[in-house]
Amino acid sequence: MSDQELLAVLLGQGTPGLDVMALAAKLARLIDQKGLDVKAEDLVQFAGVGDAKATLILAAIEFARRRIKPEGAKIEAPADLLPHIHHYADRKQEHFLCASINGANEILNIRVVSIGLIDRSPVHSREVFADALADRASAVIVAHNHPSGGLAPSPGDIAVTAQLKGAGAILGIELLDHIIFNRTGYFSFLEAGML
Repeated sequence: MSDQELLAVLLGQGTPGLDVMALAAKLARLIDQKGLDVKAEDLVQFAGVGDAKATLILAAIEFARRRIKPEGAKIEAPADLLPHIHHYADRKQEHFLCASINGANEILNIRVVSIGLIDRSPVHSREVFADALADRASAVIVAHNHPSGGLAPSPGDIAVTAQLKGAGAILGIELLDHIIFNRTGYFSFLEAGML
């Protein structure tokens, strides 16, 4: 099941003007952007989501978080991040993600930095590093899905990687890798010697 379908199950029904799948899509986008920082007040701003539904959604997120525990998961190779982001592989738009990493190479948080078009996602260094600074991260790994399927980095991907590496050097937050992924595989700038 997609994330949208899972949320639709939790919601049960939509509103007279918005079916459950459309409401679930709006909530999935918000949850993507907020990550583990999503709160009840964020969810209840949507018609059809009251305190009870917001609590149910937050309980489901917390239950999954406790079982999967992305924060604290150790990253020893780029592939170690993939289980925590692979659910973005089937999105129809590019999602640019940033994983904040502590000094012990453990995940602090994973957030969606931007959502773009089918073939590109506009991203700026300030958005990538804003939450990493708040997390007091020592490093980041950025990643994005390629909805069109190919894994080869575009000239834009290469330019963004260089820009982020430079910005991270100034801030003292190392860019460990930039991963491009789809449903079947991934490309790592680090593994390819391009970082």
